[in-house]
Amino acid sequence: DQLQVEQSRLRELHRWLQIFLKSTIAIGALLLFVDGNYQAGIESLVIMCVTFAPLMMASYFHLKIPLEFDTLAIVFIYMSLFLGEVHDFYMQFWWWDLVLHAGSGFLLGTTGFFLVYLLNQDKKASVHLTPGFIALFAFMFSQGLGSIWEIFEFSMDQMFGLNMQKSGLVDTMWDLIINASAAATISLLGYGYMKSPRIDSFLERMIDQFI
Repeated sequence: DQLQVEQSRLRELHRWLQIFLKSTIAIGALLLFVDGNYQAGIESLVIMCVTFAPLMMASYFHLKIPLEFDTLAIVFIYMSLFLGEVHDFYMQFWWWDLVLHAGSGFLLGTTGFFLVYLLNQDKKASVHLTPGFIALFAFMFSQGLGSIWEIFEFSMDQMFGLNMQKSGLVDTMWDLIINASAAATISLLGYGYMKSPRIDSFLERMIDQFI
């Protein structure tokens, strides 16, 4: 029917987008090697390997990750590492770091929600958590990992003289605020799903596919 046709088109679109992004990284790595920029070339190859992480995790844990989530993860890796680090977008565009932290807040919040929600639904596990606690965990999971990343940036700057924090404390605080806002959005959507499963949003559709 019409719905199946649309879903098939969306799956095909996600696959082609992933192929395009991975091919771009591979071609970029080749051009960097040709130009003699071996460090950036090696970094690009490592980044391309990282884009396969969602697929490897799905295989290891025997999960079928929704294409939307898989594609979002690859887009985030592409924007943060390949464009941000290798091609220095963080320095060229002042808003690039904020966009990426918002993306990481969404992804980490969604991951945290999936972890506890699925555990809570598992009949073999003796865990029965309220929707409010699951939403809180998703928020704290995202914000906790975001804070660890800021500690990592500070440590790298102090030990190796890098400039990962850009404007120092101001950059760190805005990163945490943006991450918290995105994580809170995901947590509220997840809470809404558990209280009223019939509400339709992108998170609800991903949850249904993931389950």
